[in-house]
Amino acid sequence: MLDKLAELSQRFDEVNEALADPGVVLDQARYQRLSREHSDLEEVVQTFRNFQKTQTIIEENQALAADSEEDDELRELARQEVLKLTAALEALWDELQVLLLPKDEDDHRNTILEIRAGTGGDEAALFARDLFRMYGRYAERSRWRFSILNESQTDIGGYKEITVSVEGKDVFSRLKFESGVHRVQRVPRTETQGRIHTSAATVAVLPDVEDVEIDINPADLRIDVYRARGAGGQHVNTTDSAVRITHLPTGIVVTCQNEKSQHKNKSQALKVLRARIYEQELTAKQAEKSQQRRSMVGSGDRSERIRTYNFPQGRLTDHRINLTLYKLEEILDGGLDPVVDALLTHHQAELLKAS
Repeated sequence: MLDKLAELSQRFDEVNEALADPGVVLDQARYQRLSREHSDLEEVVQTFRNFQKTQTIIEENQALAADSEEDDELRELARQEVLKLTAALEALWDELQVLLLPKDEDDHRNTILEIRAGTGGDEAALFARDLFRMYGRYAERSRWRFSILNESQTDIGGYKEITVSVEGKDVFSRLKFESGVHRVQRVPRTETQGRIHTSAATVAVLPDVEDVEIDINPADLRIDVYRARGAGGQHVNTTDSAVRITHLPTGIVVTCQNEKSQHKNKSQALKVLRARIYEQELTAKQAEKSQQRRSMVGSGDRSERIRTYNFPQGRLTDHRINLTLYKLEEILDGGLDPVVDALLTHHQAELLKAS
């Protein structure tokens, strides 16, 4: 492990030199690759160098504590410093083990987030709206860009489905465990007898992939255009700007109508289509790697029930890691960090056990 860390430290210096050398002209693609590599290496290398520095200071203090020519008070101070720094060194070692765990190659990507109402009719659509708001507030707190790609509303303001783009630092790595069925237990606004109902919405988190990574043959696409519609089915556009794209080999259908321009809607729909095709290919590969799937928090399958939001008790429960928090209002207002951090910590622990 120390040899591996030394190699990464050397590579970090090489990448630094390449980025800083004014005599080297980098094309945009290579510059982006080096910048991403620099970002990936920086934390582990800085932690390793702190580890080495701490190790050196411990050795100096051990020598001082063993020096019979020094006075007793100074030797005792050195012994106390060794004890304190040894604990810090062990913590740094644990941190390095986590940092060296295999990274998800998609962690650096932006994200396509899809939310769909499930069982529960209007109440499910209203819950889908609540989830949309929760992720929107979380994106705001995280300083991510959050923009709607496509939406289908109900007459009472819920969402049958909504697709958004989330862009920013660590987006996919923070949201990737949100895929699955989210269940809500509460008294619907239409319930006159105060009975608690259970309904659900489905969330899918897809890595946003570039054109060059997913090769789509134009001949495999059927593209239909139509007039955009709003909540309740009324026309909201007088031109055929909405776009529906069907990928014939897979049967995946994507619609986009939020932009006034047909060209922009087509571009956004293709963006979502690439993400869905990539997800499908990735799922097939992961199914072949049972060990990797055992190290995941859940399967990532959008049909898996992952979480319950219980309004009467103010409780959120994540069923994959048996996490229960009694701060539902705060979480729905975008305070998702305690949930996300717990999922990531569990995932890292599972990877450590498997390594």
